[in-house]
Amino acid sequence: MSIEITGLEGELPKGRIAIVASRYNPAICDSLVRAAKETLAEAGYNDQQILVVRVPGAWELPLLSKQLVEKGKVIGIVTLGCVIKGETTHDEHINRAVSTSLMELSLASRIPVGFGLLTCNTVEQALQRSGGNVGNKGEEAAGAVIELLRLMKKM
Repeated sequence: MSIEITGLEGELPKGRIAIVASRYNPAICDSLVRAAKETLAEAGYNDQQILVVRVPGAWELPLLSKQLVEKGKVIGIVTLGCVIKGETTHDEHINRAVSTSLMELSLASRIPVGFGLLTCNTVEQALQRSGGNVGNKGEEAAGAVIELLRLMKKM
């Protein structure tokens, strides 16, 4: 018989979780932050254990996330932002660089980094993913960090 281990339940490690969020596209990013904070609170993290750091845009998410990891300030990071396609390929370069950098940070540091960067073609798509009919990716990214923290504790 096989063994299955999940992070859907179990004890969470003590420590601080950072939400590193873009200030760009504020209506969308603020909604992502609210949902992430609510998800972390529901899991049992209190206000003193949740650090919210606001950066200018998506491009800056990896640098501040890395600094938090290097200073030993956090046990997990939820990154949130929104890049909406424009008339050029600028969005593709930002999205690829940010996503790759955050994954590399997570692997190198062994600290869960939740990816809540919306990479949308339209404002409507972003609105639907920040609390509309597609859900809220802030909640999903925070949930992923919580699940990984539980899994890592079990392993």
